[in-house]
Amino acid sequence: MLFALALLSATAPLATDMYLPGLPIMAESLGSTTVGVQLTLTTFMAGLGLGQLLVGPLSDSWGRRKLILAGTVVLAISSAICAMAPTVEVLIAARLIQGFSGGTGIVLARAVIADKAKGNQAAKLFSLMMIIGGVAPVAAPLLGGVLLGPIGWRGIFWVLTGLAIVMALGALLFVPETLPPEKRHGGGLKIMAGNFGYVLSKRRFVGYAAAMALGFGGMFSYISASPFVTQDVLGLSPGQFSMVFAVNSVGLVLSNAINARLIGRFEVRKLLLVGVTTMFTAGTLLLLAMIVVGYNAAVILPLLFVAVSAVGMTMGNATALAQAQVPKAAGTGSAVIGASQFGLAAVVSPLVGLGGEGTGIPMAVSIVVCSGLALTAITVLARESTS
Repeated sequence: MLFALALLSATAPLATDMYLPGLPIMAESLGSTTVGVQLTLTTFMAGLGLGQLLVGPLSDSWGRRKLILAGTVVLAISSAICAMAPTVEVLIAARLIQGFSGGTGIVLARAVIADKAKGNQAAKLFSLMMIIGGVAPVAAPLLGGVLLGPIGWRGIFWVLTGLAIVMALGALLFVPETLPPEKRHGGGLKIMAGNFGYVLSKRRFVGYAAAMALGFGGMFSYISASPFVTQDVLGLSPGQFSMVFAVNSVGLVLSNAINARLIGRFEVRKLLLVGVTTMFTAGTLLLLAMIVVGYNAAVILPLLFVAVSAVGMTMGNATALAQAQVPKAAGTGSAVIGASQFGLAAVVSPLVGLGGEGTGIPMAVSIVVCSGLALTAITVLARESTS
C-alpha cells in the first residue's frame, strides 16, 4: 500500500521532471516562447493545488478510495490529450486538467497515511513514502533525456499516460478504504466550510503547512529554472542537465532516508529546523556566488545540491507536524497543505523566468526568500506553546 501511495504522490515529479529536458525544444516546436512553455508548468501546479483543495474536503465526506480511482482515470485521459496538443494553448489547458486530476492522488495519499498513523510513526511513513516516491525525480529526468531524442516530447507524454494507467491499477489493487463511514463528516458546503474553518484556526497547523509549502516553493524555483540555468547559462547539454538533476534528486532521496532514521532519536520539529536552516544557508551562498564569483559550475552545482537535498528534511517533517494538529479533518488539512504547496509553485514558476534565459539570480533569490519565510513560519506561527 505504501508503494502504491508513493506512486500516486509521484504525479508531480513524473509530470514535470520527465519533460523538463525538452522545454527549449517544445518552445520551438509549438512556436512559443520560454515564458509560454513555462506556463505549462504553472497551470499544472495550479491544477494540482485546485484539485487538492476540492478533493481533500470531499474525501472527509465520501471516503478516500473511489476518489483516488476516479482521479487516476482522468489523469490518464488528460495525459493523452497533452501528447496530442496541436498548440501551446491546448497544452496549457490540458496540463491544468492533468494537474487537477493528479492532485487527487497526492492529497489522498497524505490523508490515507494520516488515517493510519500518528506522531513519529506518521513522520516516518511520510519520509519513507517520499523515499519510494523519490525514485521518480531521480529516474524521470534521466528517462526524459534518453527518450527525448527517439520519441520527442510528445512521446514523453504518452509514457506519462501509461504510467497513469499503472497508478490506477495500483490504487485499485492495493489501496483500501481507510476512512470508515462512521468517521465521515456530513456532506454540504456548510460542513466543508466548517472543516476549513477548523483547520485554519489552528495556528501551529498554519505555520507547519506554510513551512512545507515554502520549502517546496524553494525547490520548485530550482525545478522550473534549472533547464535554462544549466543549459543556457552554464552551457550544459540536455543529457548533462538530466545527470545533474538526477544527482540532486539522489541527494533528496538520501536526506529523506537519513531523516527517517533520525526520527525517534531527535524531535521532528528540530529535524525540520535543521532542514530549513540548511536550505536558507545554501541558497544565500548560491546567490552571493552568482553575484561575486559569476556562473562557475564548480561552485553553483554543489550549492544547488545542498539546497535541494535539504528539502528531504523539510517536507515530510512539516507535513507530519501539520497533520497532527488537525486529526478531525485529515482530508481537509491535506488539501490546505497541497493547495498552498502547489499554488505557491504556480506563482514561483513564471517569476524565476522574468530575468530571461541568461541569468540564474531570480532562481537563487526565490530559494532564499522561500526558505527564509519557511524558517519564520516555524519560529513564529508554529512556535511551541509556553503554557
